[in-house]
Amino acid sequence: IGGAASRTAADNSITLQYKGNIRFHNIKYVKNANDKFIAVSRSGELHLIDENGRERERYKIPYGAEISVADNTKVEAGQIVATWDPHTHPVVTEMDGRVQIKDLVEGVTVDKQVDDVTGLTSLVVRDPKQRSSAAKDMRPMVKLVDEAGDDVFIVGTDIPAQYFLPAGAVVRVSDGEAVSIGDVLARIPQESSKTRDITGGLPRVADLFEARKPKDPALMAEISGTVSFGKETKGKQRLIITPQEGEPHEVLIPKWRHVGVFEGEHIEKGELLVDGPEDPHDILRLKGVLALADYMSSEVQEVYRLQGVKINDKHIEVIVRQMLRKVEIISPGDTRYLKGEQIEHDRILDANDEVLAKDKLPATYHHLLLGITKASLATDSFISAASFQETTRVLTDAAVTGKYDPLRGLKENVIVGRLIP
Repeated sequence: IGGAASRTAADNSITLQYKGNIRFHNIKYVKNANDKFIAVSRSGELHLIDENGRERERYKIPYGAEISVADNTKVEAGQIVATWDPHTHPVVTEMDGRVQIKDLVEGVTVDKQVDDVTGLTSLVVRDPKQRSSAAKDMRPMVKLVDEAGDDVFIVGTDIPAQYFLPAGAVVRVSDGEAVSIGDVLARIPQESSKTRDITGGLPRVADLFEARKPKDPALMAEISGTVSFGKETKGKQRLIITPQEGEPHEVLIPKWRHVGVFEGEHIEKGELLVDGPEDPHDILRLKGVLALADYMSSEVQEVYRLQGVKINDKHIEVIVRQMLRKVEIISPGDTRYLKGEQIEHDRILDANDEVLAKDKLPATYHHLLLGITKASLATDSFISAASFQETTRVLTDAAVTGKYDPLRGLKENVIVGRLIP
């Protein structure tokens, strides 16, 4: 069951199931003129804590959501605590100032569109592919200036408050207009979740368990920091993430891909910069083992849930554990392994325990994600590997290299007719 139409209606608000206290977690917000809180971060969450101090509910807060309760306030069951528009992504100003519009030229970089129903006109940013060659390098943006016409800077940084408008954005303000904190400058229509992989059913499960990289995967932030845009090169835009300390990280992104972050915005490591199907290898590298296990079980469950099949998570987790058995050594420390060597995870744990007991340096390593075919061929036992796939290749390889099988596992003992260990 694939395609864009099978997705259900998008959420547009959060209604609480229980009563308790609301806690903000990782939410960066501004207060607008109506005393409502507007979220200006992507990774924020609302936690509901009951009177015994237990967390009962947890909700993700999207960028631009309007939160109607303050941090650490009492709430009732059934109360709506946040609302947002699921079909557009707003560009919210975090500063007061006057709007100065750059590179918005009607008929060149923007088009006027009239709504058939309301009769209202709006300016929509044109796709760079449809512009004339002279207008290709123009970058439509909304900039904020003070009464004297000087740049307004984002609080605590030397980055001017300017917001680049991507293709398809609907401009909501006009030149010289005064805006206050929390106002919406433009709205970017969201594609309905077409960007998700449309492969449904068992091929999707096979892709997940074989750990295949998707085509045009989502791009994730390699480090936490503040986003800025650098000089563009031919056909690519340069995105720079500057951490509070350390070297900035640069990414080159093709111009046709929609970048979901704005200049001056703070993002955390592992957050999405560009939409698309997520690559499990990136999730493992940037967010760690637990996030990958979560992602795998929810994606596999999604396929089976659409078919009405109930599976306990533990079965998927057992498979994921086998896929994460191998690690790659980054620095060997005082162990007997070499840098770049791939070995079983429990072996390196034993080796590290040994060297730590002698007050020596342990090895550092990172996990590898192997597809199930590759993982089962990478076992220590050649008999067990031969019973699975590519039998002749495994056996000739074992013969040529003179392999020795200690018969530790279940399969190899059954094959040679011994009692199972």
